[in-house]
Amino acid sequence: MTRTLRAVCTALLAAFAPLCLHAQDTTFRGITISGTYDPLHDKVNVVVLPVVGAFGDSIRAIIQRDLDFSDQVTLIPVDSTDPNSLRGAGAGGGLNYALFQRISAAAVVEITPVATGLHIALHDVAHSSVVNVGEFPLPSTGLNRDWRMGVHRASDEIVRWITGQRGIAATRIAYIRGPSIRVIDSDGADEITVPTDENGSSPAWNRAGNMLVYTTFGVSASGGASHIVAFDLATARPHLVVPPGRNGQFVGPIFSVDGSSVIYSREGENGSEMFSVPVSGGAPRQLSTSPRSTINVQPTISPDGRRIVFVSNRLGPPELYIMDADGTNVEMLTAYDFNEKNWRSDPDWSPDGRRIAFQEMVGGRFQIRTIFAAGGTPKQLTSDGENEQPSWAPDGRHLVFTSSRTGVRQLWVLDTESNRVRQLTKGAGSRIAAWSPRLAGQ
Repeated sequence: MTRTLRAVCTALLAAFAPLCLHAQDTTFRGITISGTYDPLHDKVNVVVLPVVGAFGDSIRAIIQRDLDFSDQVTLIPVDSTDPNSLRGAGAGGGLNYALFQRISAAAVVEITPVATGLHIALHDVAHSSVVNVGEFPLPSTGLNRDWRMGVHRASDEIVRWITGQRGIAATRIAYIRGPSIRVIDSDGADEITVPTDENGSSPAWNRAGNMLVYTTFGVSASGGASHIVAFDLATARPHLVVPPGRNGQFVGPIFSVDGSSVIYSREGENGSEMFSVPVSGGAPRQLSTSPRSTINVQPTISPDGRRIVFVSNRLGPPELYIMDADGTNVEMLTAYDFNEKNWRSDPDWSPDGRRIAFQEMVGGRFQIRTIFAAGGTPKQLTSDGENEQPSWAPDGRHLVFTSSRTGVRQLWVLDTESNRVRQLTKGAGSRIAAWSPRLAGQ
């Protein structure tokens, strides 16, 4: 079944207020690596020094895990039983660069807790010098969700110093499990259950990272049947985008790129069509037009807002179609192997605009594939168990998806360059994930 047909639960997001992450005023200088470095396939050997002070072990553990999960770094362990061995001789108090050269480290991360947060220096081992320095604020209370998110932001800047592209540790993933919308950090920690008094599903983030939109199914506390709600994370206030509909269900809402409108499908006895409506509410504008009993669902919009990929059965089996944002110039995207037994659905457009991730029935099981937005032959990314409902991380490299590979549905994260996978959730029945943009503090 597709995400649309499975979605039958929970809603209303509660109060945490992330905003989009703004880059610090630091310059990418890179790390010296012998030979030619390919950031998509080569990993940088990095040492994270022991951190002295309150919560030092936790800070180091979080940053090491974040760097590992970036899939662009290989962590090299060092013996911390004699910290003096890591330091160079003399009054300068520099690092023992000769030691780090012997263990093939290209970079060393030095973290010092200060009154306001963390002071972090990145050392280029080949040049025996510091190439980047940054100050990262942390909440005064340690080990809570906001504090951990502050450490994640530091990790993301370290990744940028090393590779030129910011990391994705300071993100969260919204998803459905049982009768609840859940939110979990990108490293699988600090899962919360969002309080709700409604049946809802398919949460989607706006590009600013400060709102979620979801749809409800069945009678709820707000009255009526299906309706669409936007939740403002900054104010912790929900409001109706599309009021309860008596003649059909609203499914798969997403925000437009500028966040001013919501695109969704309305399903009824005669099929489904896609509409756009202002976030503040108002008259919906129909985007798709097709014969009766045709399904048009699961829109995903290009990063520039110009095109929409969606699922339709207008020629028989569910396939991916692409159209202009105003509903014109519709064409099939997955025309590479048209067959009446095909089932392709749950598309998600990559942040760089190049690829569409989706699920396809392969040998009786759904698997994750990607296809270029311009069309062509897809690439299959999974084969172990059943794998569904992909959602891109903001780096355009990682995907979160639902998988049954352990015997029950859980969320997993895939690095599309190395094919490395890691389990994100531990609760059975986790599904329909949406990866947030990079988040910053209040």
